[in-house]
Amino acid sequence: MVVNNAETVMELEPIIPQQRLGDNSPSTVLPNGSTEKTTNTRKRSTQHSTPERDKWSSWADFIMSCVGYAIGLGNVWRFPYLCYQNGGGAFLIPYIITILLCGVPLFILETSWGQLVSVGGLGMFKICPIFKGVGIAAVVMAFWLNIYYIVVLSWAMAYLVHSLRVDSNVPWRTCNNTWNTYRCRSEYDPVTCENNRSIADYFNVKILTADHLNEYKKQFFIGPKVNFTICTEADMNVHSPVKEFWDRRVLGISTGIEHVGSLRHDLALYLMICWMICYFCIFKGVKWTGKVVYLTASFPYLMLFCLLIRGLSLEGASLGLEFYLKPDFSKLFESKVWVDAVTQVFFSYGLGLGALVALGSYNKFHNNVYKQALTVCCVNSGTSVFA
Repeated sequence: MVVNNAETVMELEPIIPQQRLGDNSPSTVLPNGSTEKTTNTRKRSTQHSTPERDKWSSWADFIMSCVGYAIGLGNVWRFPYLCYQNGGGAFLIPYIITILLCGVPLFILETSWGQLVSVGGLGMFKICPIFKGVGIAAVVMAFWLNIYYIVVLSWAMAYLVHSLRVDSNVPWRTCNNTWNTYRCRSEYDPVTCENNRSIADYFNVKILTADHLNEYKKQFFIGPKVNFTICTEADMNVHSPVKEFWDRRVLGISTGIEHVGSLRHDLALYLMICWMICYFCIFKGVKWTGKVVYLTASFPYLMLFCLLIRGLSLEGASLGLEFYLKPDFSKLFESKVWVDAVTQVFFSYGLGLGALVALGSYNKFHNNVYKQALTVCCVNSGTSVFA
C-alpha cells in the first residue's frame, strides 16, 4: 500500500513491531513511546500459571507404580474365572489378540501422552477443548470404581483377620458357629443324608441319577477317593459353611429389601483402615509413592507364589492343570468369549480412566516411556497367566 500523507505515516509508526539493537527478544512500541518485551512477559505469565510438576526419582518408580496400579483382582481373581468359563487355554487366543491390538497400543498412548503434556487425566484434553468432557467422564468413572473397589479390599481384610489363627479351624470350615443354620453341612464333618443315607460331599446340586453324579465329578475335579451317594432333592437343600459365613457373618444379608439391617461395624472399621492406608501412600507426592509401591507391588507376587505351591500340593491339582492347559476351541466361535477377552484387557490394564496419563505425566520429557510401558504390559499379562 502506498501512503502519500506524511502524517498518516507518523500515525502508523507507533504500532510497528521493532527490535532493540543487541536484544533478540521482540518488543512492541506503545503509543506513549515506551516498549514492552513480549517474550519475557509471556514467560513470566507462564511461570506464574504453570507450577513445576514433580517427577519420579527414577524410571523404576514409574514401572513399579504402573505395575501396582494395573495388577489386582482382575489378574488374580477374574482372569482364572474367565478361563474356566471360556474354554480353558482357548481363551488365551482372543486374550492375546486383544492385548496386541488394543491393550499395548492404548497403554503406550496414555502413558506417553501424559509424559508429553505433563498433566493429569482431567487436563490432558486442553489440547482439544471439544473433548474436555471425556476427561471429566474418566474422573467420574474412576470415582465410582474406587467406591466399590475399596469395599472389596475391606472384605479381603476381614477374611485376613479371621484367618489369623493358630489352628486350622477357620470360621468358614465348620457349622457350629452362631450364624450357621440347621441346613449347614460341612464337607469335613461326618454328616449323613436324611433317612439314614450316607454322606454326600456336594452342596446345592440336585443329583438324581448316576449320570448326573459322574458329570458333577468331572466338572469340579472330584478325585476317585471321594465316596458319593445319590440323595433325593429334599436331602440336597443344604448350605456350605463357606457360603453361610459370607452371607450371614461378613455381609449380614437381610431377609428382604424391606429390611435394611444393621451397620456392620467391623466392615466399617476395615473400610476406614483401607482408606487411611491409601491416604498415607500418596499424601507426600510421587516421590513418596514411588517408594511405597516397591512393597505394595511386590508383596502380591510373594502371596501368589505361596498359593501356587499350596495349590500344586493339593490332591487333584493335575486335573486342574489339565483343564487349564487343554483348550476347547469350540468356544472361539462364541461372541461372548471375545467380549470377555476385550473386557478383561481393558479392566486389567486400567485403560480409559486417566490414571495412566497421570502416572506418565510425572516422567521426565526424554524418558523412554515406550520400553517401560511394554515392560509393564508383559508383567501384567504374565501375572494373569501365572495366577
